Amino acid sequence: MVRALADKSQHNVNDPERWVQSLVSEDLDASTDDVELIRKAFSFRKSEDSTDGKAGFLQVSLEVASILRELQVDNETLVAGILHDRSNTDQQRIEEIKQNFSKVIAELVAGVARMDIMPVVEKNLQAGQSSQIDGENLRKMLLAMVEDVRVVLIKLADRLQQLRHLKKSSVEQQQRIATQTQEIFAPLANRLGIWQLKWQLEDLSLRYLKPDEYHRIAASLDERRADREVYIKQFMQILEEELNKTGIQGEISGRVKHIYSIYRKMMRKNVDIDQIFDVRAVRILVDTIPDCYAALGVAHSLWPYIREEFDDYITTPKNNNYQSIHTAVHGPDGKLVEIQIRTHAMHERGELGVAAHWRYKEGVGHDEGFDRKIAWLRQLLEWKDEAADGSDFVAEFRSQVFEDRVYVFTPAGKIIDLPSGSTPLDFAYTIHTEIGHRCRGARVNGAIAQLTYQLKTGDKVEILTVKEGQPSRDWINPHLGYTQSHRAKSKIQQWFRHQEYDQNAAEGRTILDKELLRLGLKDVNIDKLSQQLKFNKTPDMMAAIGRGEVKITQIANALQGFLSPKTKKEPELKLRQQPAKKNRSDIQVLGVGNLMTHMAQCCKPLPGDDIVGYITQGRGVSIHRSDCANVLRARNQEEQHLIEVNWGGPEQDIYTVDIQIVAYDRKGLLHDITALLSNEKINVTAVSTRSNSHTNEATMKLTIEVENLSRLSQLLSRINELPNVHEARRITE
Repeated sequence: MVRALADKSQHNVNDPERWVQSLVSEDLDASTDDVELIRKAFSFRKSEDSTDGKAGFLQVSLEVASILRELQVDNETLVAGILHDRSNTDQQRIEEIKQNFSKVIAELVAGVARMDIMPVVEKNLQAGQSSQIDGENLRKMLLAMVEDVRVVLIKLADRLQQLRHLKKSSVEQQQRIATQTQEIFAPLANRLGIWQLKWQLEDLSLRYLKPDEYHRIAASLDERRADREVYIKQFMQILEEELNKTGIQGEISGRVKHIYSIYRKMMRKNVDIDQIFDVRAVRILVDTIPDCYAALGVAHSLWPYIREEFDDYITTPKNNNYQSIHTAVHGPDGKLVEIQIRTHAMHERGELGVAAHWRYKEGVGHDEGFDRKIAWLRQLLEWKDEAADGSDFVAEFRSQVFEDRVYVFTPAGKIIDLPSGSTPLDFAYTIHTEIGHRCRGARVNGAIAQLTYQLKTGDKVEILTVKEGQPSRDWINPHLGYTQSHRAKSKIQQWFRHQEYDQNAAEGRTILDKELLRLGLKDVNIDKLSQQLKFNKTPDMMAAIGRGEVKITQIANALQGFLSPKTKKEPELKLRQQPAKKNRSDIQVLGVGNLMTHMAQCCKPLPGDDIVGYITQGRGVSIHRSDCANVLRARNQEEQHLIEVNWGGPEQDIYTVDIQIVAYDRKGLLHDITALLSNEKINVTAVSTRSNSHTNEATMKLTIEVENLSRLSQLLSRINELPNVHEARRITE
């Protein structure tokens, strides 16, 4: 028999005694001792209200306890939720709770207090001020979470209660708390599978972060609520009759579509609310997994379904162990209806997450899904002592909480949890630092895979190592994609940091010279470059480059900035060149009136190059590199034609540059290069190639369009990684 689900009655949050009595009537397992402990906790909070001289503590405690009660937590968690206090977390109060209640309850209250450092960490992260102190505080919070995950449940309940009463706060406080909730607490609720809290945290955060969008969606939902309820009732009746005919026992209910999920879908699909909110939703709860698929068959036999909207999260659960079947059908009158089908147990886990599995009564253990949810916290703690500094640990935590995950297997069958986009090298460094250092290859699902291969959930990974090995600096080059996780990058950087200073400095000089040659830059003032990169001594910069702490992209960006000539005191005009092609630049011509400018094709200067102007006959000023051969001749024969020019404002569009590629002349070489340029969205305006039959070597000259030196450096790095390419660099003569 199918029966419609009734809404849960709201617990009384105004009177502690009535609240306790309702608990006794609803929870038949509640012992007299449990009830008295809860009464004692309310009495303790009431006395604190009296001592403080103002009411408030007790009301907050009632509301937090009501939220925890809906999560069906144990009595220790309930009591700790009543006793926790945002404004009073000193050790004396914790000790008093320990004496009046228990050590476990006192530790829970203290753990919630330690979680209050999260907003501080987030504030520093947003301001770019991560420090060792932040990392240590984060470790304390994680330690509290891992020692007893119930701390997180209390903190999430507390945050939800705070959001419900945020209307009277200042706009600044509303924005701050809502931002913290959306960036920290809602993702934590999702990571632990507590959907019941997740959607409320998200909706209330949106109310203060995007009030206009929130109220517009809410108003639209209210306007059509009556029509939607009539339609859903008729839809459920048809579905109920058909399920009864097949003997499927289940419960059908209309499912609320939450405001934040509607807003996200509007943003994701770039559509208006009229195309989103009228999607109706129904949920079917059954007893067994076979019944789930039987109910799915009934729904699809009644109405045509939309293939793109079908997802089977029972066979393939989400990363937070969420399980359900999702489908969408064209119901009566062709209206779209979303349907979720799951077992009662799946529904409980989906609503309550780890709260549904936290058992403290004798003889009841954790399930496998619960253990996996806690394992990711434990992994962080095991790694904490290896982190180079606090910012590394904070970055790893953010990736663990906020990024999508992939789950892969070791050869022995152990599951390894990694950030989405991770490679075999990330896997190797997760297993052990030395395995990462000695990694030289990998097998994925039995086949040899590149070290840049992005792992997928379910892959089986085997690392191939050498007896003695060391990491490559390429592994931390962001353009090459060898590593994704902060842990792997941190361990590689540490390895280079610990090498000999002189060796690193020499290696850094080689890397810098190679980059300058590749970018076609001459006579660069290295001391100025060092200052630009915030180093007191040039050798320190070289050593940092050698250790991999200063990346190629940073060097290219610094070169872009400091190579531009200093602005002179003479009057200057900002001229904009607009040739027929899309090349364009703002050039400042010093000491003259309005002149047309154009880029010289002999040397093709880029923003950041040292430049000079040459006054032509009838074509205005031609802009050359200062070391251009034509300019050097003009200095001896036609110096009166030369004029000082500067790069203008920071907005440059597209510039042409010649590059040369030397490679082993193999079949498909040109195709690989042009495919890479196409993927990088690089426009090629000219190509010439020549081959040497004696050396079997091909030399290609390409004229391409790039935005700046940093983009050129990135592109040349990618080309150098192609098979059989010996050299890729800019040419200026």
